[in-house]
Amino acid sequence: MTTLAGLLAALALVVWAMASGGSVTAFFDPPSLLMVVGGTIAVVYARHPWPEFVAHLHAAADAFRPSTRRLEKLATLLPELGSITRKQGLLALEGEAAATSEAFLRQGLTLLADGTDEARLTAHLRLEMETIYKRNAAVISVWQAWVETAPAMGLVGTLIGLVQMLGNMSDPKAIGPAMALALLTTLYGVVLANVVAAPIVSKLRIASDEELEYLEAVLAGMQMISRNDNPRLIGEAMLARLGAPHASGPTAASGSAATPGASTPAPQNSVDSARHLS
Repeated sequence: MTTLAGLLAALALVVWAMASGGSVTAFFDPPSLLMVVGGTIAVVYARHPWPEFVAHLHAAADAFRPSTRRLEKLATLLPELGSITRKQGLLALEGEAAATSEAFLRQGLTLLADGTDEARLTAHLRLEMETIYKRNAAVISVWQAWVETAPAMGLVGTLIGLVQMLGNMSDPKAIGPAMALALLTTLYGVVLANVVAAPIVSKLRIASDEELEYLEAVLAGMQMISRNDNPRLIGEAMLARLGAPHASGPTAASGSAATPGASTPAPQNSVDSARHLS
């Protein structure tokens, strides 16, 4: 909700600034708006495959959703799963896997119920984490392209307007309005990039880091259950993760928190070590 509130507040301030100096309608020019928005969409589409382009539109809604606090719920669930395993065996996890709506957790529980050893379990889940990371990174890169492209399209529109204005200097009184109209595309580009797209990029990066932190916690829990660790130790390990900074991606050690950072390094396809990209 903070994203939506901040976005609306920023747009309201922009509109207020427009209205304080005169009519808001003076800042509305359909051809200029089409040049910036349509041109940005076209360039972004040209830079990315169609599946990624479609995915980034769906992912935009994630930036406006509040955190689901999955890690807190996991810290309660994993010790319970450890207790069930100790009392009833790994096969009892089949029912737990069917009951959960979390795909990654369900996958881990299914592997445990099938008797998969820890090394294979780790390799399989690390590969799935790498796939999830790449999907998130691809979506973020498309929105980042909006941030990069919108101001450029605004500048293109302004240059076109200036060329048209300089080509018709016979009426000095028309120069001022023509110049103002030419500058509108730059305004549209800056607003689209910094008020709309940039906050979405930031929130999607945060959501991606939180998801990777959650996946690391699931993997660590699956490894501890596979080793038949004490449920109390599982709970303590999960509580320690709750106090850790947000992860910046998959890490090599199953029980260690990732070093926080603005970007997420890319995971390497390895059982013993896996690091991630931004």
